[in-house]
Amino acid sequence: MKIYTKRGDDGSTGLLYGGRISKADLRTEAYGTTDEAVAALGAARAFVTDPGLAELLLRLQRQLFVAGAELATAPANAAKLVAGQTRVDAAMVDELESLIDDYTARTRMPEEFVVPGESRGSAFLDLARTIVRRAERRVVELAAVDELPGSELVRWLNRLSDLLFVLARHEEGGFTPMRTD
Repeated sequence: MKIYTKRGDDGSTGLLYGGRISKADLRTEAYGTTDEAVAALGAARAFVTDPGLAELLLRLQRQLFVAGAELATAPANAAKLVAGQTRVDAAMVDELESLIDDYTARTRMPEEFVVPGESRGSAFLDLARTIVRRAERRVVELAAVDELPGSELVRWLNRLSDLLFVLARHEEGGFTPMRTD
């Protein structure tokens, strides 16, 4: 199998379930940005000190592929998407909210602006958070022109960036052990 196909040499790219759009299209920008977030989370995963957190980051990377699949699908093919597999659904938003609540309950949150870089892992988590925020802005633009009808992507990306903020603070060591009583 060759890596290069030459089909994109004209400045277009293929969509999931068919169709082609410009590589400069807002949709391409949105799913490309989720791909950047996957890579930044991979870098964070390579440096975090908590094995449980590393497992969570891998799960979040895989969920970003779900978001990417939804974004890489033309509205005409949206009915082909499967909730939780190729389309973000409300249950995925709920899961992030639960994780935010769990980690917030055991993490000392800062009362001032945070300057990233306390540790390698937290620095990459903050980088991933800013990339997710950019993806969210692109998705808001797509939703504004009715390119994502009924989508949970804006809410999910919003929660994901919040979770990444909390996880970065957790990784910095601002956590208290879980109570077992």
